[in-house]
Amino acid sequence: MFENVLYQSASDLLTEDIANDRLPGSILFSGPASSGKLTCALELARVMACRENPKGDWNCRCESCLMHKALLSPSLLIVGSGNRTLEIAAARNTLLTQNARNTSHVDAARYLYLRAVRKLTVRFSPILWQDDDKLSKFSPLLQSISEALEEISPERVLPEGDELEKILDSVGKDCEKLEGSYLYQSLPVLQIRNFSYWAHLSSNAGKKVLIIEHADKMADSSRNALLKILEEPPEDTMFILTTDRRGAMLPTILSRVRTYTFFNRNIKSQQEVIKRVFHYDPITYGGPMPSHINTFLQSHLPVSPENVRLNARIFFKSAAEGHVPNIPAIMSVCGNFKPGELFKIFMEEIAECQKPLLNSAAGVAASAEITDVLRESCNNVNVYNQNVMACLEELTRSIMQVNRTHGGILKDIVQNSLSEE
Repeated sequence: MFENVLYQSASDLLTEDIANDRLPGSILFSGPASSGKLTCALELARVMACRENPKGDWNCRCESCLMHKALLSPSLLIVGSGNRTLEIAAARNTLLTQNARNTSHVDAARYLYLRAVRKLTVRFSPILWQDDDKLSKFSPLLQSISEALEEISPERVLPEGDELEKILDSVGKDCEKLEGSYLYQSLPVLQIRNFSYWAHLSSNAGKKVLIIEHADKMADSSRNALLKILEEPPEDTMFILTTDRRGAMLPTILSRVRTYTFFNRNIKSQQEVIKRVFHYDPITYGGPMPSHINTFLQSHLPVSPENVRLNARIFFKSAAEGHVPNIPAIMSVCGNFKPGELFKIFMEEIAECQKPLLNSAAGVAASAEITDVLRESCNNVNVYNQNVMACLEELTRSIMQVNRTHGGILKDIVQNSLSEE
């Protein structure tokens, strides 16, 4: 049980609670990105649905466990945003490398890739998207992905190198479009109503589990709808919420879930995860061993993170000096911030840019205001689906206003720091 959840004490607490029959129906996994929350949630869903193995062994061959491990179980739903295309790209490289070298990890790499793709496609279940106009638009993409995955299913011999790469590239492009064009950044209330109906239906496939990833990214209407379900949860359905920011969750929701905390693994542990999950070998890949899982995943971005950070510094420096940044050019260089991880990196770098303000008493108030503005900007994009260009235009105006309010403090303090680069 939880053999795939590496270096997290939460799995031990879950094992103990399951053994003592004291696991509640609604729980929250809280911790930093790439700490294993979704992996743990998927494993818990498998264990709770298994009827033949009370110990939840990973090697259980019952039909329910096999369906869960393939992420094809009818008793599992996943909702919420997520930058899945980076994991898909990483899994693609793993499969191509292991297959080219004909290693003993080929089957594991194939399994890793299939699960990576389905972590995205399972969010597009018709159950969730009923009555949504987008359903008919993305259905051809799902069909294309499904047909391609059939070509690399475990029951078939893997295609030859060039043909395999062609299939994976096709799937990758379809997944990028699926995630970038159709996946909501915040959970819409319609999906909550749809999975509420599903949760109340009886099931012959074992306990149903609903995973809500990034549960902090919701508008007020969605939060209130979720709260009503958690107040009177269906007996045969478990709710697993995940978040990187527990402080952004409604207190009323937190009061109705039990929190299991995930921690930032040390560098050695993160490198071990990269080795074991992605079979990463610095010699084979021709690069140093990444020190963090996020760094490894971000290396698969279409634009280098450092280039995004550079443009964030250019943006902030322009606004601090009273000039309007060339936002269209920045958007173009940063790949229009697709996938969304690029926008996250950009905003994190702006937050770093303003930190020199904290070195003076006069700058503390300005720093607090900029921090609030950045938080609001991220929410506008991630929760209310605001256009990124419009967000950056508003952010420019807000930074300039803070600068004027505080007598040009950004130009006097921040510019000196940035000009040293």
